[in-house]
Amino acid sequence: MSELHLGKGSTQPAKVEGLLRLYSMKFCPFSQRARLVLKAKSIDHDIVNINVNDKPEWYTNIHPEGKVPALDIGAKVVVESTDICDYLDETYPQVPLYSSDPKVKEQEKVLIKKIGDVVGVFSKCVFGTETKTPEEWLKDILDALDVFEKELTKKGTVFFGGDSPNMVDYMLWPWGERAACVAVVLKEKLPIKDDDIPNVRKWRKEMRKQPACDAIYNGPEKFWKCVEAKLKEEKIDYDSV
Repeated sequence: MSELHLGKGSTQPAKVEGLLRLYSMKFCPFSQRARLVLKAKSIDHDIVNINVNDKPEWYTNIHPEGKVPALDIGAKVVVESTDICDYLDETYPQVPLYSSDPKVKEQEKVLIKKIGDVVGVFSKCVFGTETKTPEEWLKDILDALDVFEKELTKKGTVFFGGDSPNMVDYMLWPWGERAACVAVVLKEKLPIKDDDIPNVRKWRKEMRKQPACDAIYNGPEKFWKCVEAKLKEEKIDYDSV
C-alpha cells in the first residue's frame, strides 16, 4: 500500500495476489466514494495514491485517461466511482448498500444520478469564474438539494438508508464533507435559514459521525488547499497537506 502519492519516475508497487487494489487520490471526492464503500463493507484491499498533477508514466496502463479512482480486481480494472461502488456491493454481499427490493433499488440509483446536480453547483461555485451573490448561490444549492430534502422528509429517517447509511448516503457524503468550502470561496457564510433543508443539514451532522466517514475524514480545509493550488496553477505536495 502506498500512503504517498506516486508521481512521475515512480515504480508501480507490486500487487498482492488476491487482494483488491484501489488507485486513488486522498483528496478526490470521487475516490472517496470508493474508499467509503470499501470501509463500510470491511473489504480487504490496498490503496495506491496517485499524484494527479504529476502522474506516473505507468498509470496509463491502469487507466488510459489517467483518472482516479480505478479498481484493479485482478481480471480487469473497473473505473468510474459509481461503477466501482456498484461492483463492490454486488460482489461482496456483506452490509448490502442497496435495497433488496428491485423497484426501491432503481429509485436509489435514480437519486444517485441526481447528485450530479449538486456536484455541478458546487464545482461552479468553488472552481468556476461565475460571479454570484451568496443569495444567488444559496438558491442554486437549495434547488439542487431539494430532491434529497424531499426524500428524507418522505422517509422520515436521518439517512437515505433508514437507520443506517446506504449507497445514496455514501455517494453524496464527499460533498457534504466539503460543503464548508463554499463559505471560504464567498468569504462569508451562506444566508441559510433555519427552515432551509433541515433534514439534509441533520443528515450531514450524523454522517460525520459514521465510522466509515470518520475513518477517512480530511475536512474542507485540506480540500480547499488543493483547490487553491489548482486555481493558482501551483504544484502542491499532497502528502504534506
